[in-house]
Amino acid sequence: MNEQYISSVLLKDREDIDFSQYPFFLPVVKNFNEIEFKSKVTFFVGENGSGKSTLLEAIAVKFGFNPEGGSRNFKFSTAETHSELCNHLAMVRGARRARDGYFLRAESFYNVASEIEKMDEIVARSPLISSSYGGKSLHEQSHGESFLSLILNRFGGKGMYILDEPESALSISRQLSLLSRINELEKQQSQFIIATHSPILLAYPNAEIYVLSENAITLTPYQETENYTLMKQFINNPEGILKHLLEE
Repeated sequence: MNEQYISSVLLKDREDIDFSQYPFFLPVVKNFNEIEFKSKVTFFVGENGSGKSTLLEAIAVKFGFNPEGGSRNFKFSTAETHSELCNHLAMVRGARRARDGYFLRAESFYNVASEIEKMDEIVARSPLISSSYGGKSLHEQSHGESFLSLILNRFGGKGMYILDEPESALSISRQLSLLSRINELEKQQSQFIIATHSPILLAYPNAEIYVLSENAITLTPYQETENYTLMKQFINNPEGILKHLLEE
């Protein structure tokens, strides 16, 4: 039995796509035919502008998540900015159905936090929605604290979790905490697809790493990623690297 909630995504109807228009001129779309998810944890890695967040968003929307983030129960919209890529994706799902799920977008998480407070004010219910996020307003926590509160308290296992650059608000120690939580949730039959720049997150054991470059989408071993090699070079010789970068 296929235990993945998403086992693959495919770009359909290529002959009907105008690749000169956004988002189809992005490298990730031009190079995209099919991506398979064989591991419980999959990473998308690429330079800024490669289209990894655009692809991640399209997968999330195709799965049923709100484009700005949140669970599949979130239907709010502050701006119609998501691309049409989701309309050109075909998704192959596994036999199991996810009982939980969440799409975390670092850039729009403020809007999600605001929507949670709005729903708690409008809808009389007990317990409040915010209780699922640790019981403290996400706006009353730092960006990093609110991210971690979400992941530690709201994510409940047997879920499909799609995360866009979660490290953006997390210190190194908090990134290590995130790795630990991902491991706990994987053991509880969860699946993750994560776009990241973090060499710390990419070190997660047995994860699949897709490198999105100008010319291809390539399944790449951790120690062959640019994220790992550049960080290793810098840590091993910061003085030499800085001298080379900063000399006039």
